[in-house]
Amino acid sequence: MSRRRAPRRISLSQRRDAPAGGEWRQRTEEQWRGKAQVREVEEEEERQEHHGKDSVPRGTCQTMCPTRELQDRQLQNCLHRFELLVGTERDRRPRGDPLRAVKEYSRPAAGKDSTNSSDLRPAAVLLKTVCYLIDKVAASPHLRPWTEVYNYVFDRLRGVKQDMIIQRTSGLNCVAILERTVRFLIYASYRLCGEPLRLYDPRINDTHLQENLSWLLDCYATGTEPHPNQEEFQALGLLYNLGSARAAQHIMELPERLRCSPAVTLALSTNRAFHERNPVRVLRLARRLNFIQSCALHRHLVSCRRDLLVIYSHGFSSRNCRFPLDRLAQLLCLDASLTTRLCQAYGVEVNRDNQLIFSKAAFTEPEQEQLHCKLYHNIVAEKQRDRGVGDIIHGCT
Repeated sequence: MSRRRAPRRISLSQRRDAPAGGEWRQRTEEQWRGKAQVREVEEEEERQEHHGKDSVPRGTCQTMCPTRELQDRQLQNCLHRFELLVGTERDRRPRGDPLRAVKEYSRPAAGKDSTNSSDLRPAAVLLKTVCYLIDKVAASPHLRPWTEVYNYVFDRLRGVKQDMIIQRTSGLNCVAILERTVRFLIYASYRLCGEPLRLYDPRINDTHLQENLSWLLDCYATGTEPHPNQEEFQALGLLYNLGSARAAQHIMELPERLRCSPAVTLALSTNRAFHERNPVRVLRLARRLNFIQSCALHRHLVSCRRDLLVIYSHGFSSRNCRFPLDRLAQLLCLDASLTTRLCQAYGVEVNRDNQLIFSKAAFTEPEQEQLHCKLYHNIVAEKQRDRGVGDIIHGCT
């Protein structure tokens, strides 16, 4: 009886393309040694990262723009016209004015060290920079157009915020910077409403406004220092985010002292009327708001007036029913000519006797281009009176 031989076992060193002799053992040891080295590098990186979390960089730059950045931008001819030294504007390579140049926002990049102390400004210098941007740039009557002023200040405020994040700035200086930043962005959302998208993007402005407002409210919640402007900004946050359940819940979780303050109470009443789709009450309460509060609310005025016309188009939809134009103008907080223009945009007929003929069948939704929101800002504009931009952003009453 023939027995089948068992297959011959081939050692690893005898396999095809296998290293001969002790070469396999040597390569295996090198591989393990390499893995150990990689593990050591990873552990070292983790230690450095952990050490970096414990040691927060502190800025030492005492000027609004670091010297190195000013020199680099001057060589690259990248200075803004608001930063040029007077008398060198027409030179081939204009020089920067150290007293006017402000550090610009720079995107994080690989290999770029953004924690260099000489390039970071302490909190006191950051606050001084923000005050300069407000008083000498945003509020200047000589710098025009204001869209360019806005874009310049907006970029430099992003640079301020970047330095604050790197240094984990907190305390009263942080709150003062954020308060002025939020007021500036709220005011800009009103003043630049309706501008071309290439000059002003309301969505980008809204994104940064929400981020700064959230940071500010968090500073109020975690800080131990007294904040005299907290009532103002709690109300502004709700008015700007009218109809937001999250914003309303935040207000309801505040201490009773803040929740029952006049500004917050008025904001809560306005928010409740907005939730109930009572545009007449919203517009009536809007008359009691101050200027910066009206700026925060103004982006909701279009929808409120639209809701009012929808309700009246259904409630007074009759061939024989006539509604006085002056009465509707009073409810909409507009003059007669603007009320007529708004009604015609929504398909509401205005006869020769200045009477409105509502019809739910004739009501139409106009295109966005037909609704020039800036035309209907009188409820906000009349509250500014002779107040300057600097006083508005600094919160001077």
